[in-house]
Amino acid sequence: MTAIRQLTILGSTGSIGENTLDVVARHPDRFHVTALTAHQNVDKIFTQCQRFHPRYAVMLDAVSAERLSKKIKTAGMSTEVLSGIDSLEKVASLPEVDTVMAAIVGAAGIRPTIAAARSGKTVLLANKETLVMAGHIFMDIVKHHHATLLPIDSEHNAIYQSLPQHFNDDLTSVGVRRILLTASGGPFRRLALSEFQHVTPEQACAHPNWVMGRKISVDSATMMNKGLEVIEAHWLFDAAPDDIQVVIHPQSVIHSMVEYIDGSVLAQLGNPDMRTPIAHALSYPERIESGVKSLDIFEIAQLNFEAPDFARFPCLRLAYGALSAGGNMPAVLNAANEIAVESFLAGKMPFTAIPAMIEQVMQRISRNEVNTLEDVIAADTLARETARDWLMACQV
Repeated sequence: MTAIRQLTILGSTGSIGENTLDVVARHPDRFHVTALTAHQNVDKIFTQCQRFHPRYAVMLDAVSAERLSKKIKTAGMSTEVLSGIDSLEKVASLPEVDTVMAAIVGAAGIRPTIAAARSGKTVLLANKETLVMAGHIFMDIVKHHHATLLPIDSEHNAIYQSLPQHFNDDLTSVGVRRILLTASGGPFRRLALSEFQHVTPEQACAHPNWVMGRKISVDSATMMNKGLEVIEAHWLFDAAPDDIQVVIHPQSVIHSMVEYIDGSVLAQLGNPDMRTPIAHALSYPERIESGVKSLDIFEIAQLNFEAPDFARFPCLRLAYGALSAGGNMPAVLNAANEIAVESFLAGKMPFTAIPAMIEQVMQRISRNEVNTLEDVIAADTLARETARDWLMACQV
């Protein structure tokens, strides 16, 4: 009989967290939720606590934690409510927990994800920033503490599934020539370049294939999301930048491919539904029902591919540049992008200013090595300050 896996879900109220709980609910004999965490969404995490009865619920925001605690007590539930980043690290490293879904969006997810790795957990990685900002630091921790790392991004999960099971950080040893990282091209793949300056937040968040949060939807529209995934792929699979080729594939049916030196190309296909990679990682190396409907290849009928246009998607060019530069530059890229997207969504600047802000921030900050998490945080803080200063100067 398969042992029940004890789960901590970091970021349970986001789309990845909700999809994880959907898969978990289908297999009560396999999974038990020990801890749930969120930022401020009290009502949603309260409903989740009612259904899954976790031992802990953590809110990053202290005021939200107080509100949740009152609701939990009023309902007569036994879930213990905690707050703050230290509590996120605590539930990520609980002795009884063996699997941690790291799905907190943004830099806030780095510390608890690292805590899970330091505790030797099976880490299901959906937090891009951990690898983008602190790639070599995090991978060193994973190896040193014998943690198991399973990617949740549909693209990286597809690559993982297309590699040999005995793969161990050396693509050449298993005959891999390159990684083909697919991208939908987002909602503006065919939009006239002259129209980009008029793009609204609502248009940028209307992804043609995936249902995602607003920030990641904008990242998909600029293709920064793919740029961050290139950096992730570099660290996950020890792949050189030149060995990672982005391929525009508008149907989002092939989630990524691996090309071997003998000419073989292995691909993972499926409907665009995050429950597939989540179920794969939750049950690895077994397979379980995810709730995703079967792919109808006759309905799909054809698959299209095209090369990315850096003039249309300058954020992708900037991400490759940050990866090649190394050091603090990926953290600078990520932080500047977060401020840029936040400013765009708030109506403070146009869509076309997103890559402009990022490029200016990268030019204004000198490249430095990062050897500790403190170095990463310092780079992140400086980039955010520089981005805000640039925005204020533009508005004067």
